[in-house]
Amino acid sequence: MCGRFALRLARAEIRQVPGHNGVDVDEWIDEEQFVPRYNIAPRSQAPVLRRGQGPGGYVLHTMKWGLVPHWSKHEDKTLSTTNARAENLVEGGGMWGSIKGKKRCAVVAQGYYEWFTKGKDKLPHFTKPRGGGVMLMAALYDSVILEGQTTPLWTFSIVTTEANKDFSWLHDRQPVILSTRAALDTWLNTDTQTWTPALTKLVGPYSDVDHPLECYQVPQEVGKVGTESPTFIEPVATRKDGIQAMFSKQAAKSQASPPKRPRDVLDFATPPPATKKTKTEEADVHATLTPSKTKLKTECTSSPSKSPTKRKQPKSKASSGSSNMKIESFFRK
Repeated sequence: MCGRFALRLARAEIRQVPGHNGVDVDEWIDEEQFVPRYNIAPRSQAPVLRRGQGPGGYVLHTMKWGLVPHWSKHEDKTLSTTNARAENLVEGGGMWGSIKGKKRCAVVAQGYYEWFTKGKDKLPHFTKPRGGGVMLMAALYDSVILEGQTTPLWTFSIVTTEANKDFSWLHDRQPVILSTRAALDTWLNTDTQTWTPALTKLVGPYSDVDHPLECYQVPQEVGKVGTESPTFIEPVATRKDGIQAMFSKQAAKSQASPPKRPRDVLDFATPPPATKKTKTEEADVHATLTPSKTKLKTECTSSPSKSPTKRKQPKSKASSGSSNMKIESFFRK
């Protein structure tokens, strides 16, 4: 299916239908009703390319996404007409039977969004032409004047088909993409007013190897209707705040400045740079390494392990005589 697409180009550029040379647009009907957006959702206004009144001429026409059949009296919002299955167009019948032969158009887009289911998560992806330019998606359109209105309501539905093998991993459906001028002319040619075998071949799975598509994951925010950002069509891996951009900045920063050596790692292979000492510092070092002669002589004559012994003082004669007199006096008694 196709439930969201982007067209955020200037109106003048959209008129040129970039990537599809030779497509001349005669006019743009209701141009002022279209607002270029990165996030175009169902029930929004968007430009489609269809046949004009003149032979071979094309016109752009702003229409509402979600087809309302011409027999409707009121816009039934419960009617699921965002997409039209190609299989139903080929088999005929149904609500598409009266318009598939004479009301065909092509939706102009930069690319479309699809959600990849991974477990419980749904990851949005953006698919666009690899060579640049806009993508033209096959569609049907109709018009009706609803009750109470005086002007017609123009609406469209995008035709989807089975996804080719290169995109089946993403979803089992994808839009019918008109990648060449021949495919566009075949789809928009409503001269026969009927469905033809050439149209049946055209709505098969995408197989144009000369105009490959590219697909990549985009931000989750695109899933919310009404949000707008140029990052919606940029890969999450390469956007300015993405993971790859972060690693690129770190790599560039490491190349610009060499890594700092850890403080706790000693480099014995590289000696520290020598510094020139002042005369005062050299004198202090010399004094520390060369002790004075006086100090050296003192340390050599004195024994570090034995302390000097005290000499015994001789007793004086006076004290000796006094002791003898005391003894004689004792025996006389």
